[in-house]
Amino acid sequence: MPRLTFARAAAIHLALAASLTSVSSLGAQSDDEKRDLFNSIDWAEGPAEGRLGSVAHLSVPESCQFTESKGAKTFLELTENPTSGTEVGLLLCATASADTSADPQRWFVVYEYDASGYVKDDEKTELDADKILATLREGNAAGNKERRRRGWSELILDGWIRPPYYAESTHNLTWATRVVSDGDTAANHSVRLLGRGGVMKVDLVTDPTGLALVLPSFDGVVASTEFNAGNTYAEWRSGDKVAAYGLTALVAGGAAVKLGLFGKLWKLVLAGGKAVIVGVVAVLAWARSLFRRKKTQAEATPA
Repeated sequence: MPRLTFARAAAIHLALAASLTSVSSLGAQSDDEKRDLFNSIDWAEGPAEGRLGSVAHLSVPESCQFTESKGAKTFLELTENPTSGTEVGLLLCATASADTSADPQRWFVVYEYDASGYVKDDEKTELDADKILATLREGNAAGNKERRRRGWSELILDGWIRPPYYAESTHNLTWATRVVSDGDTAANHSVRLLGRGGVMKVDLVTDPTGLALVLPSFDGVVASTEFNAGNTYAEWRSGDKVAAYGLTALVAGGAAVKLGLFGKLWKLVLAGGKAVIVGVVAVLAWARSLFRRKKTQAEATPA
């Protein structure tokens, strides 16, 4: 049996009751229908440039695939996750080490853009990690009430992997948390890129044991993600929209109307590259060969 390389209960977001009201009905579909739906996603093979709506772009590295807003939403629905409507892209990658070249670490990144306005960074020296974590755990408790009602496993916010910090030179806000469910642990690494008119949310999902391997590649992806001209943080002008929250609330819940950080639930396992959607969704054996098949097709295509 392939070694598990992706936690059983990976979470980008801890679910709140309000965000769990539109769970997808894809669980009733057959494996073939799910496979066809996945194959219908328009993936761009790296190296390439990925468009993040009309406000930003990124460089898609080799061994990664990128899809824009429509494909990102299809991917979320396929994995039985409610969409927020703000998705602008999704990156699906495999990173191999010298010891795991035949079984690379799988990871993916979801991009969302919140056009909430210019977020002032005057709290950059006042980020209280302990207080923020307490707020996140309150939100987690609220989300678990809804999870119990639905018969789902509860999630435990175990703590910081990396407390929140703000890089003034790039206007990026970064943090990482550890989430546990049914004894399995997931790493949740988040970056918020501040722009003139809003925030680009960049969320990495991977197995904590593979986080050190993946982070250099992820950091490269973040560094290549840039706002288009006219949308950068430095281009804000008096009269532009200003967000009604600051950096602390951006970590603790976006617009501060949520009780916690997270807006939707992920239930996805990549066992040696095999995608397993936990719960009522059957094992999807097609994902293991996805990157190998795409690579073979690319090598067979004349330049």
